Amino acid sequence: MPRPEVLDRIKEAEQEADDIVAEAEEDREERLAAAREEADEIREQAREEADAAAQDRLEDARDDIEAEREELIEQGENAREELEQQAAGREDEVVEYVTDLFEEAVHAQT
Repeated sequence: MPRPEVLDRIKEAEQEADDIVAEAEEDREERLAAAREEADEIREQAREEADAAAQDRLEDARDDIEAEREELIEQGENAREELEQQAAGREDEVVEYVTDLFEEAVHAQT
């Protein structure tokens, strides 16, 4: 094979190699971009899921607090009613006691 043909074939082979390397670099860049985009989507999805889970926990906590509040209010109302009933049952006793104190105070002055 004559020398100019060999040089032409070498140049063609080098050009093919350069084209293959350029194509591989381009493919690599495309894959990296796609991987970065996918990673961003995964992070965003994870962030949204974490926010949703936190919101669910917050709502559950609020529900628990509201249930406990209602229970405490009911207990307080029951205790108040019980005290009112006890006080109502002792009205005659208290009236008699106050009357006795008043009479003693009046007798002490005379």
